[in-house]
Amino acid sequence: MGVYRTLDEREFRDLSSRILFEDNHLLVFSKRAGEIVQGDKTGDEPVSETLKAFIAQRDGKPGQVFMGVPHRLDRPVSGICLFAKTSKALERLNAMFREGEVHKTYWALCCGKPSPESALLTDWMTRNEKLNKSFIAKGPGGEAKEAKLKYTYLKSTERYHLVEVELLTGRHHQIRCQLAHIGCPIKGDLKYGAPRSNPDGGISLHARSIRFIHPVKKTEVFLEAPVPASWKGV
Repeated sequence: MGVYRTLDEREFRDLSSRILFEDNHLLVFSKRAGEIVQGDKTGDEPVSETLKAFIAQRDGKPGQVFMGVPHRLDRPVSGICLFAKTSKALERLNAMFREGEVHKTYWALCCGKPSPESALLTDWMTRNEKLNKSFIAKGPGGEAKEAKLKYTYLKSTERYHLVEVELLTGRHHQIRCQLAHIGCPIKGDLKYGAPRSNPDGGISLHARSIRFIHPVKKTEVFLEAPVPASWKGV
């Protein structure tokens, strides 16, 4: 298959089962915690490259497979990832993300119950590149950027609290930082105050759904990613 590695039968079936939507222009995939969307300094194979190998093998494509990345999920986060299969779709999706025309909701299992149970959070955030961590600033100024999200408390399990988040801006570690700031660090997120890690090394933040107008067909697309099996009782 040209430049692509050959997937074994188990990996091929697993990838196939996690494709939530696909046509000639788009592919929507359910990412697991620990997988990276795009290449980074670790050198680990990103999902974008794995999916190229999958399509090359499935469709018998000897040449290059295009897999554009219009948005990313942090490595420890699970859930919906949207990829573009053509450069035209990627260009249009990039513009849609910039203009806020792609609507995403996240589910977070939090260590604290938010009060009030529903609110709009507006903060100013700064990012420390060296620590790979974001912080809430006192206000505008310097490198601080405005961060907005809406959250709604859904229910509680025996030890944790399920919160749905609508992301209104796209800042570094935004959900993790803003929820921790109101006393609701995400389960497993040691960096932002959770007391213990998750067994898989991920955090209990899940990109649950995505809604957008198809960049080529102009029809509405709404998709949900099933929660990880480790989320018992949710």
